[in-house]
Amino acid sequence: MKVLNIAAYKFVSLSQLPEMQAAIRDALQTRALKGTVLLAEEGINLFLAGPSAAIHDFLAWLQLDVRFADLEVKESFSNTQPFRKLLVKVKPEIIRMNHPAIQPASGRAPAVDAKTLKRWLDAGHDDKGQPVVTLDTRNDFEVDVGTFNNAIDWRISKFTEFPQALLDHREELQGKTVVSFCTGGIRCEKAAIFMREAGVQDVYQLDGGILKYFEVNGHAHYDGECFVFDERRALDPALSPKVNPELAS
Repeated sequence: MKVLNIAAYKFVSLSQLPEMQAAIRDALQTRALKGTVLLAEEGINLFLAGPSAAIHDFLAWLQLDVRFADLEVKESFSNTQPFRKLLVKVKPEIIRMNHPAIQPASGRAPAVDAKTLKRWLDAGHDDKGQPVVTLDTRNDFEVDVGTFNNAIDWRISKFTEFPQALLDHREELQGKTVVSFCTGGIRCEKAAIFMREAGVQDVYQLDGGILKYFEVNGHAHYDGECFVFDERRALDPALSPKVNPELAS
């Protein structure tokens, strides 16, 4: 039986986190689902896997909370369960950046959808005629598994290094339309907000990240696979597990 894998996040103000943690853990355990859920005052981030019916039943339960009613979920399938256990954690941030001024719940940076990004990359410029560059906000070992053709890669080893890397390279981005991207959208959303605050004028986040881009456009303008933080290790543009030989060693 195929295992349904989901990834989702939402920046939204949350409170009473220990109570929410206990309720979500109980809901997941009852449905025998595995994976990771991170909760913080800034929102929720989740990666889960299990039988399709159980996953959709959990999502229906979670979305009864109006704060999660519009949670956007990315789906893919695998032949086996990619998670060994269930973790539901309360953290200071759902994606650590160590930059408290970033508050995505108070307003998102502009987003570009996957279809529009492909059109821009096909043309080599955006709808205003300005050159388009893609900026990989992921860690260096993730980039090495696959990334967009000619993407900017600052070789950061953890996301907390991104703010300083941006400040070091900020002038190189001026006069260009910058599209930040990551696996599912969470890091590139924070990165785009920081870049706008730092004075980079034309910044967009790739809505839904690489996984959504694969779903819509396949491998167009992308070389390799997308690293994921579970036992599948990497997904090809068809969203199928494809293990990189170097990662398997």
